[in-house]
Amino acid sequence: MSNKERNRDAFAAIADPTRREIIDLLHEQGTLMAGEIAGNVVSASRPGISRHLRVLKECGVVSCLRDGKAQFYTLNPKPLKQIRDTWLARFGTLQVESLRALRKAAESKRRR
Repeated sequence: MSNKERNRDAFAAIADPTRREIIDLLHEQGTLMAGEIAGNVVSASRPGISRHLRVLKECGVVSCLRDGKAQFYTLNPKPLKQIRDTWLARFGTLQVESLRALRKAAESKRRR
C-alpha cells in the first residue's frame, strides 16, 4: 500500500467526529477494552462504537489484541503522523505567515 493510500485511509478514519473522539480517548488513556471505549463515548451506541472501531482498525489507526472475549484497542500514531508530515506539512507556511502578521501588529502597537 502506498503512502497516498494509507493517508486516504487515515483521512477516512478521522473524518467522523465519533472516531476522532475514540482516537482522543486512546491517546489520553492508552490501551482500552472495547467496552471501556463504549462507556466513555456517549455519542454512539455500543454497536456503533464497534463499527467505528472496525473502521479505525481497517485504516491502521488502532490495533486490536484479543484475550479470550476481551478486545484491547491501542492507538497506532503512525498513520496520523504521516498525515501531519505529508499533507498538513504543506500548510506550515500559513502558520509562519500568521505569526509574522501577529508580531508585526504587536510591534506596531508598542511603537505608538
